[in-house]
Amino acid sequence: MKKIFFVIGIIFIFGTTSAQSIFSTDYEYQADITVYIVDYEYQADLCVYIVDYEYQADDAGLWYMVDYEYQADKSVFFVDYEYQADLKIFIVDYEYQAGWKNNTKSYLMY
Repeated sequence: MKKIFFVIGIIFIFGTTSAQSIFSTDYEYQADITVYIVDYEYQADLCVYIVDYEYQADDAGLWYMVDYEYQADKSVFFVDYEYQADLKIFIVDYEYQAGWKNNTKSYLMY
């Protein structure tokens, strides 16, 4: 009985962690969300750092870009204009800079 609860607990813990593997689509209708890259950090809803390995990714702005849609947690389409976007991001240079600037949009990444 203890083993069953242990296994259920492990599944719950790992099932609720949320990596952010991202696939960039070619067409807007294929995407879960539309994204616009802003020029300045203060304009962003989310500051994003692109990581090198999938295990480094999380839902707080650390994105791992994948080559195929089936590998992704979310598919995004990068739009040309800010008004077209569900989410505005700013690409940062360092991992510690990544994170939400506008938490009201965080539901888009779950």
